[in-house]
Amino acid sequence: MRGYEAGPLARTLAWATVLYLLLPITIVIPVSLTDRRYLSLPEQSLSLQHYANLLRSEAWLSAIGQSFWIALASTLVAVVTGTLCAIGCWRIGRRSTELVRALMLLPLIIPAIVYAIGLYRWFGWMGLLDRFLGVTLAHGVTGIPYVVITVSTALAAFDPRLEQAARGMGASLWQTLRWVILPRIAPGIASGAIFAFIHSWDELVMVLFIASRQVFTLPRKIWDGINENLDPSMAAVAVLLILFTVLLLALDGAVRARRGG
Repeated sequence: MRGYEAGPLARTLAWATVLYLLLPITIVIPVSLTDRRYLSLPEQSLSLQHYANLLRSEAWLSAIGQSFWIALASTLVAVVTGTLCAIGCWRIGRRSTELVRALMLLPLIIPAIVYAIGLYRWFGWMGLLDRFLGVTLAHGVTGIPYVVITVSTALAAFDPRLEQAARGMGASLWQTLRWVILPRIAPGIASGAIFAFIHSWDELVMVLFIASRQVFTLPRKIWDGINENLDPSMAAVAVLLILFTVLLLALDGAVRARRGG
């Protein structure tokens, strides 16, 4: 059967959409190289002074460090919880598990502002406001859907006869999980971890509600910089964020290609 081939109009619309999405991002690169003291395009020459200011700034480096460790810890929470949930739903295989999967996707469905308001009230009662643990748990819970989706997709292609064969040969449930199931779905777990990390790294709305002075992530630092002064260092940070995100997406693409091969 001959596949459908996109016409000139469809290709033109596709490329126009890509350019529309990319142009606002690419303009940040020359702005980060400006020779002025405010956000603007270079006037006389290109300059790396704002990258140097970024690397010398204790406030920026502290925000980058906090964002990294929070993203790493919340990714661990999301991967462990989301993987176990996906495996449990796959193992039980009942209609009720579809409801569980749907509930796990609620953090993606509910608007972030609504979830943040609820967290503010709940964390205030638990004493987790402006705490590393509080932000980590918030990002970890909202990162679970990414892991559930990717791991469930990997499990859909898993042959259950492999599990039955392992159990028939005397392997315990833990041994089957460790040596049979997890290696087969590892690419799905890795993809979920990458997206959960990116989600935590870029998240702002919840941080504005549940963090203040002790926890100051990179998106929060950029937000305050926009409100207080238009420091070109923000453009340098934006370029580094773009490069870091592209690197993670390339890693996810490599993982998916390996899984497909």
